[in-house]
Amino acid sequence: MTMDTKCLVVDANILLSAVFGVRVRALLHEYADTIGFYTPDVCFEEAQKHIPAISLQKKVNPLAAFEFLKRMNRLVEPVSINLYEEHEATARRRIAARDIKDWPVVATALLVQRSIWTEDQDFFGTGIATWTTNNMEVFLHDS
Repeated sequence: MTMDTKCLVVDANILLSAVFGVRVRALLHEYADTIGFYTPDVCFEEAQKHIPAISLQKKVNPLAAFEFLKRMNRLVEPVSINLYEEHEATARRRIAARDIKDWPVVATALLVQRSIWTEDQDFFGTGIATWTTNNMEVFLHDS
């Protein structure tokens, strides 16, 4: 993991938005050379779990969606638990009132000391800046 001056931690819902949508995918491609995008390894696993249902709903070939998610690690670097687990206790305390399962995202943000890109309001109040896709261009432009 190389520490970029400009980087963001990406939540699983953003990975899924990139797989099934256009806007997030375009932003990741456009800024991949200037912004480091990181996600805890478990976010890729979580995204995989949701692909079958979303594929069915959107009438998309799930194999193509799985393949695209697999290639996403070229744009979004998975961070091993070996790196972020040192922040687990702090992350769990910060997210406990919302969704404790999201602690790896908080821990990764603490590790790289950067903001989180998410559509999930559970990260609000954790002491870490969060950005939604609607505001992402402001963040990326100002970075």
